Amino acid sequence: MAERFIIDSSAAIKYLNNSLPVRSLAFSDKELDKEINISIITKVEILAWDPPDPSDLIIARKFTDGASIFPVDDNIGDIAVSIRKATKVKLPDVLIAATAIVRDLTLVADNDKDFNKILELNIEGVSKGHPLILFEN
Repeated sequence: MAERFIIDSSAAIKYLNNSLPVRSLAFSDKELDKEINISIITKVEILAWDPPDPSDLIIARKFTDGASIFPVDDNIGDIAVSIRKATKVKLPDVLIAATAIVRDLTLVADNDKDFNKILELNIEGVSKGHPLILFEN
């Protein structure tokens, strides 16, 4: 089975406004043409984004409309509680990481060192070293 991805809010916004490095943009173009997975948190953060060009919100809406959006459920909430207690990472990032863990998706982020703290943990039976792709800056 092919690897499946979930993209973090910051990486998605940088993808949408073409501010990712060339290699990261090429990876995103290839993978997001196949399937777009995001957390409901990412949807909210993307649609609340205030781009310099308001027409970019049309692109953002098309992106979220074409995505599979994962809600926060009890399993994600339970993992998020454990992560938050162990790391004190911001709640949106904790929920996105917990979604990746519960849904067994590789998390794609841009530069957030907090995700490394989260995904290296052994949380409630989740194997250590959950997949993470960090885009270079």
